[in-house]
Amino acid sequence: MAASVAAVGLVLAAAGLVGRCVVRAVKHMEPQVKQALHSWPKTNVGGGYYNGGFEANMTKREASLVLGISPRANRNMIRDAYMRLMILNHPDRGGSPYLAAKINEAKDIMIDQNKKQRT
Repeated sequence: MAASVAAVGLVLAAAGLVGRCVVRAVKHMEPQVKQALHSWPKTNVGGGYYNGGFEANMTKREASLVLGISPRANRNMIRDAYMRLMILNHPDRGGSPYLAAKINEAKDIMIDQNKKQRT
């Protein structure tokens, strides 16, 4: 019984010493960690979202960026992207009328371009 109590005491003492060493090492490493975090490359949290303003006359490229689809998307992909965006941005549901107009314009341009490619 006394041997097991002594063993537990030794284990606790060793854990305390290891913890103390870790805390001291972390204090010495803090400047290097901060420097490494500041030198880490900054990434765009938005990922693949379009971060630009709108052009005076919307092009097919800009329309595809607004809808988030390929410039060569078919009619079903255009319609699905349009519906997804309008559900999120419709003015009757608190969305912006300006963005809704741009989404409509993008859909019209993509569908017109799609029709021109077919004929």
